[in-house]
Amino acid sequence: MTNSSSTVHLAVYDTFADWETGHTTAHLARNGYTVRTVGLTREPVTTMGGLRVQPDLSLDELRAQDSSLLILTGADAWDTSDALAPFARAARDFLDAGVPVAAICGATAGLAREGLLDSRAHTSAVSFYLAATGYAGGSRYVDADAVTDGGAAGGGGLITAGPTEPVAFAREVFALLGVYGPEKLDAWYRLFHDSDASAYEVLQGE
Repeated sequence: MTNSSSTVHLAVYDTFADWETGHTTAHLARNGYTVRTVGLTREPVTTMGGLRVQPDLSLDELRAQDSSLLILTGADAWDTSDALAPFARAARDFLDAGVPVAAICGATAGLAREGLLDSRAHTSAVSFYLAATGYAGGSRYVDADAVTDGGAAGGGGLITAGPTEPVAFAREVFALLGVYGPEKLDAWYRLFHDSDASAYEVLQGE
């Protein structure tokens, strides 16, 4: 069951791929959510785009019950070391507590290594990228822009996407959290993904 908190947590770490969650966090913030950043520690990190981010809290301070969503993005370290494995373990804690997780790009490989994709529908950059992790969930891979697995009874939902799909990723987050109704969600996606100007009037309507 989704937590009723209006706070979402965004994991940040060195080489965090900042473009992958820009749509997600901006529109959550504009719709009443508070976005709090979580680092391994409270020490500043530098994104892939060269931006310096001061985490709001450290990973050991993060509690699933205080959140409605944990967002994990790509970063070099997902594929070069185990430095970010603690975030995958945090994702397990969230899912076990019934609080959803959204992972894009390299973070999907981190979840695969943690075993979190073995029994959940998911996607990523390409299937063989995840297969290289040695995970057991290959049969659950879906060739789609973004995928939401609603979760087993008592478990949180899981959103996954590849690195080229930040808009589809955001759409799945908004759908899972109920940020927009179906008509406005469709309009939002058409505006930001397809540059469909006619969708703007739908979004502005009451």
